[in-house]
Amino acid sequence: MADPTGNRQFSRPGCRPADHGRHHRSRRSVAGTASRHSINARQPHASSGAALFTTLQDIHRALLQLLPGDGPAAKAATDREDEMTENVGFIGLGVMGQPMALNLARAGTPLVVWNRTREKCDALAAAGAEVAASPDEVFRRADVVILMMIDEASTDLVLGRSVARFRTNVAGHVIVNMGTLPADYSSALAAEIRTAGGRYVEAPVSGSRAPAEAGQLVAMLAGAPEDVARVEPLLAPMCRQTVACGAVPRALQMKLAVNLFLITMVTGLTEAFHFAEGHGLDLDRFVEVLDAGPMASAVSRMKLAKLRAGDYGVQASIPDVFKNARLVAEAARAAEIASPVLDICHSLFGETLAAGHDGLDMAAVVKAIQARTAAQRAATAPAQRAGVRP
Repeated sequence: MADPTGNRQFSRPGCRPADHGRHHRSRRSVAGTASRHSINARQPHASSGAALFTTLQDIHRALLQLLPGDGPAAKAATDREDEMTENVGFIGLGVMGQPMALNLARAGTPLVVWNRTREKCDALAAAGAEVAASPDEVFRRADVVILMMIDEASTDLVLGRSVARFRTNVAGHVIVNMGTLPADYSSALAAEIRTAGGRYVEAPVSGSRAPAEAGQLVAMLAGAPEDVARVEPLLAPMCRQTVACGAVPRALQMKLAVNLFLITMVTGLTEAFHFAEGHGLDLDRFVEVLDAGPMASAVSRMKLAKLRAGDYGVQASIPDVFKNARLVAEAARAAEIASPVLDICHSLFGETLAAGHDGLDMAAVVKAIQARTAAQRAATAPAQRAGVRP
């Protein structure tokens, strides 16, 4: 299959770390010695990545002063400087979008933002971003526009899709979809944007609010190689790694596969916690064993801490995970792929949502499991009181 971000050919499909094309190198390294890992292999705190990104820009500007003013080297360097200061728009400042956009602003990215709830923009304004009065204003002022929307309807609304302003908004722009949306929707949107004279890149991310705050997300990219090369360095303040997945909609399909693992893993973890609790085990020791064992991960440690403390402050919300489970289930049905474990999880998240826990973290799916236990015990109680073996 054709290499999605370079000139070589690869014989097998799948994702691989994004290649360092000409534009990619020009944005990240002045002397040609800085690699992707010099940007992405950073400490978990977001400010260190932002500082490194800004430092490289400062070095580049200083070197420009040493070049002749009218030679080809100076022109090429000026072109690279223009690329590094590309105006970026960000629409959608929710649980994930706000910390992602904050990392861009703190890295010195020229940024204009918009959100339906104006108060979500205040932190961005304090960090140096400009706040637009409407989505259309973001498109007028930015070259690359990042969308972090919850669903298809909200995405269409900010783009002005199906109305005259859609062409005006997207022509000459690169639209970067970082939300998790259906793959077939993304393919159709990409085609419409290209027809209208724009470019389109999928860039869904793996990670919840905590990695978003720390600039430690992992982005999956899909689109034309030149568009991926243009977008990838702009994501550095938000993501510790990017992985090129080929053409649209491969990045979103990859994201759904990753989400399937995440959803089933966290649901299984909550069921194990409920099992331990139901048997009266020492829950601190249960947490200690899991945290020390080979199955431990950043996600398991975070969710176990929530379960033990009864703290369900949102990192990934119940409604969002339920939506993601639905997208995975629908994609599985469309491809005639069995997804039995995911289907059970989908039902449990639906039950959690129906019980009114929409404002809680995904670890609160344990409440649906607890409700099933209570119903099962209630059903067997009359028989036990009568001395009948259930």
